Amino acid sequence: MPLTEAHVQAALAPRAVRFYDVADSTNDIARAWLHAGAPDGAAVVADEQRRGRGRMGRVWQTPPGAALAVSIVLYPSPAALPRLSMLAALAVCDVIESLGGEAVGIKWPNDVQIGGRKVSGVLVEAEWERERLLGAVVGIGLNVSVNFSDTELADSAVSLADVLEKPPDRLELLAALLARVDYWYARLGSAALYASWRARLVTLGQRVTAVGQAEPIVGVAVDVDASGALLVRDDAGTLQRIVAGDIALG
Repeated sequence: MPLTEAHVQAALAPRAVRFYDVADSTNDIARAWLHAGAPDGAAVVADEQRRGRGRMGRVWQTPPGAALAVSIVLYPSPAALPRLSMLAALAVCDVIESLGGEAVGIKWPNDVQIGGRKVSGVLVEAEWERERLLGAVVGIGLNVSVNFSDTELADSAVSLADVLEKPPDRLELLAALLARVDYWYARLGSAALYASWRARLVTLGQRVTAVGQAEPIVGVAVDVDASGALLVRDDAGTLQRIVAGDIALG
C-alpha cells in the first residue's frame, strides 16, 4: 500500500502524525513541531526525503516509494537521553528480525546492518533551552527497496527487499517500527534495553579505528558502558572511552 496521508493517519491513529509527500528533512520538521508543543510520540513521515542528515554530517536521502523516513518527538529525562539511539536501533532490529531477517546487527552506536551492510541509520537531535532539555527528535531512515547496484554503495548498503523473501509493505513496516519504538521507550531506563542493544553490537571484539577525537584511536573494542560509550583498548594498552565519533572496523 502506498504511503499517503490518509493511509498513514489511519495506520498510526491515535498517534499525532504529520505526513509529507516530499520533505527536505523530517528531523527539521519534527524539531520545529517539538518547539510548538508536539505531544510525546508525535511522528513526522515523508515518502521522499531530499536533504536528510545522517551522523557526522552525512547526507541520507530517501527516494520516493523505496524507503522509510520517520522522525519521532520524545521527551526523555536528561539522564536517559543517550539511550534514545539504543532505542531506535533496537526497534529497527526487532522489526527486521520479525520479518525473517538474519545476520542483523548494530555497528556502534546505532547503524543497523544486515550481513555487514547498512540498512538503517539513526540520528538523535536534542533540543535545549540553555541548560534545560526541551525534548529530542529521533530520526530513522530504513532502506526498503532502494536499488544500490551499480552505485558506490553497492558493497556497503542493502535494502530489505534484497534479503527478505517478500518485500515488506511500507505502511505495515512503519506501524510495526513505531510500535517497537513505543515498546522500548516505555523501558528507556531498563537494564533490558541496554542488554538487548549490547547483545546486538557487531563492533565488540573487533579491531577498530575511532575518529572524531583530537587524534584517531586504534585498538580493540572491548565493551560499552551503560550510557552507550564505547570502550576501546588502544595499542598502548590504555582503555579509552569514546562517547561520540565514527568507527571503522578492521
